[in-house]
Amino acid sequence: MQVSPSSADDFIAPPCLEEITILFQDEHLLLINKPSGLLSLSGKNPANLDSVHYRLVKDFPGCTLVHRLDLGTSGIMVIARNKQINALLCKQFSERTVLKTYTALLFGELNKDNGVIDAPIAKDKPNFPLMKICEKEGKAARSLYRVLALESYSSLDKNAEINSSNEKAIDHLLPVTRVEFIPETGRTHQLRIHSDYFGHPIIGCDLYGSEISYRLAPRLMLHATRLEFDHPITGERVFANSLCPF
Repeated sequence: MQVSPSSADDFIAPPCLEEITILFQDEHLLLINKPSGLLSLSGKNPANLDSVHYRLVKDFPGCTLVHRLDLGTSGIMVIARNKQINALLCKQFSERTVLKTYTALLFGELNKDNGVIDAPIAKDKPNFPLMKICEKEGKAARSLYRVLALESYSSLDKNAEINSSNEKAIDHLLPVTRVEFIPETGRTHQLRIHSDYFGHPIIGCDLYGSEISYRLAPRLMLHATRLEFDHPITGERVFANSLCPF
């Protein structure tokens, strides 16, 4: 794996050259599309200053994050433009009235068209930042999935150096499954660890899965495609979408 627990505190995110896209804005909130490779919130290390919040606060003073997406995850986020709106939106998240939908590419071929992954998640303290499935210490975590398509990905590592003998690498097509995820809870790394737990890690994931599944994609193949919530002022149900880039 690319990121080891022992080096987590020293991790510096590579520069993210992609811009944030504003999908919608009013005086109360923003809907944005976060690129993969951008932190949601600036890290403790000064080298990890660039983030969604760091960029947006320059143009929208007082804006605050209501929720986060992992560094490698791309897709839709809702941003509050003041503390009052933040509190109202956070209440919806805590009461689980916000519907989140993700698209992911999983390693291997799933044998069921849909299902539920119900496995409690806890911090894996000796191996920070990893999480773990733990019946004794874990908090309830539940993810619904639905198969969208069966696909294949090249096993040829495009970043690998050409060996000295100039032998041509053998390229194999490996099966992957495109799925739609709806997490009913919002635990840290929930979709990543749940996917790995039932034997089909998200390809491109640097924390969970195998070396093969990690190297199969140039990024974490997880995208937040849809967000549904009640507008904190008007009460109108908001249906926000972000097209999956892969």
